[in-house]
Amino acid sequence: MTKVLIPSGALGLGYDKAALERGIAAGPDIIAIDGGSTDSGPSYLGRGVSKYSRASTRVEWQGLIEARARAGVPLVLGTAGTCGADSAVDWLVGITREIAEATGQRLKIAVLKSGQSAETVVQALRDGRIMPLTPAPDIDEALIESCTNIVALAGAEQIAAALATGADIVIAGRTTDTAIIAARPLSDGCSPGGAWHGAKIGECGALCTTNPASGVIMVDFDADGFTVQPLSETARATPHTVSAHMLYENSDPFILYEPGGHLDVTGATYTAPDKRSVRVTGSKWVPSDSYTVKLEGARMAGYQTISLALIRDAHYVAHAQDWCDDIHRRTTEKVLDRLSVTRGDFNIELRLIGQNATLGELEANLVTPAEIGVLGIVTARTEALAEEIGKMLNPYLLHHSLTEEEEMPTFAFPFSPAEVQRGAIYEFCLNHVMRIANPMDAFRLDVIEVGG
Repeated sequence: MTKVLIPSGALGLGYDKAALERGIAAGPDIIAIDGGSTDSGPSYLGRGVSKYSRASTRVEWQGLIEARARAGVPLVLGTAGTCGADSAVDWLVGITREIAEATGQRLKIAVLKSGQSAETVVQALRDGRIMPLTPAPDIDEALIESCTNIVALAGAEQIAAALATGADIVIAGRTTDTAIIAARPLSDGCSPGGAWHGAKIGECGALCTTNPASGVIMVDFDADGFTVQPLSETARATPHTVSAHMLYENSDPFILYEPGGHLDVTGATYTAPDKRSVRVTGSKWVPSDSYTVKLEGARMAGYQTISLALIRDAHYVAHAQDWCDDIHRRTTEKVLDRLSVTRGDFNIELRLIGQNATLGELEANLVTPAEIGVLGIVTARTEALAEEIGKMLNPYLLHHSLTEEEEMPTFAFPFSPAEVQRGAIYEFCLNHVMRIANPMDAFRLDVIEVGG
């Protein structure tokens, strides 16, 4: 049996210290925690930085490092610094070094990097080793070279290689969410289907329980399957909460693709041996004919200026979309008339917060609220152009009349200046896999020692 202690869905979200102590007392074989994801968009990968507070990350990471020492087991983190870029890995290694020196610990760290050079990916494209996923944008060599960061998602094989170094701590770049959990039970000879399925269920900590915010869970793996048990006194795992997690961030509730194959849970059985835990058997792992790793890439998509205006006048609230459509038309015409630009050089959006800002034309639940926030978003090829167009938009958001026959209104800007410069913005531009001959071909593994 292999016992994996999972403190939280991600480093930076916090965890229940009392529940963590119960997990340590239960004698885990490894502690595993995710460091991030693509949930908050492409900017973090594009810039190679973490979205989480450094101070919060350091406090939580120090708590886990100290817990690791008490348990005497390895501590593994995947997708370091939210995005898993090499610079984000270095950021967390730096924090670890500070903690080791401050606490007097001597730590052996396996550092697994997932960053890909544009040259490597271009060559793979030329060799026919890049395959699109659905939906995937059309790519060419120029697009690949425009990426500021490209990462490959490591699987269980790369995490197993890092653990095989005997490191106290593994800090990995971009990994699949499941790899950091599945690697140890797979190496220990547990059921492959159970290892991958249990890893999927445990990837977000207590999200698979009745109290998702409670964080800490233990997953016990064996030759036939796995058992999930939350460690917070306020949480329970049920067959419903556990089986439902296969729907989380997954297009197929029965199939999960990973490097080297896929998980099939069609025949899985979920039972409740007691009131708090769930036992799962019958999951299958299906190896693939070739080994592929998913690629994520981000590139700069321009510069952005935003403005926010608030409208409460019932007449304008009721006709907010018409008002915005007219402002959009007038501002666009003014930009084209007064600046030496083409329509391809800029984009103007007006989103109605409180009405349809999330779904736009797809919104089916249209109501008339008491007030609406109008978010103006200007995206342009240069920062100066975005700022200039934002200033052209300003007087319309402040004073534009719905019709020519009515008085000039005045609306509210919550900020002065009204224009907020967001700087460079980024976009995801790869949804592809890369075939490699050996699982370590796309990754770099180094072992360092810190503290003392």
